[in-house]
Amino acid sequence: METLYAVTVGVLTACSVFLILRGRSFPIVIGITMLSYAVNLFLFSSGRLAIDQLPLIGHSETYTDPLPQALVLTAIVIGFAMTAYSIILAVRVRGEIGSDEVNEPDHSDSEGSR
Repeated sequence: METLYAVTVGVLTACSVFLILRGRSFPIVIGITMLSYAVNLFLFSSGRLAIDQLPLIGHSETYTDPLPQALVLTAIVIGFAMTAYSIILAVRVRGEIGSDEVNEPDHSDSEGSR
């Protein structure tokens, strides 16, 4: 189970880095969202991957650490808000500039550079 979990986090991270390195704004937003999912899974795994264990001390012999669960819940809410803000920002830039390219256009052909 740990191997599958680690591979999943690795694949999510690799796909998100690929999308973040694209030249358009919407793949970047999707890549950042996928990276936040990978970080959430990583944080969640830091509380020990255990099945049928309570996050309460004293009610059973073994327990799961509740702090990573709280961190992940907080990160999900913050990630959702930041994704919504990024999409709104990307739509506004697309409307004003007419393109969703992240890099500045090359102006080496203009008259000022001759």
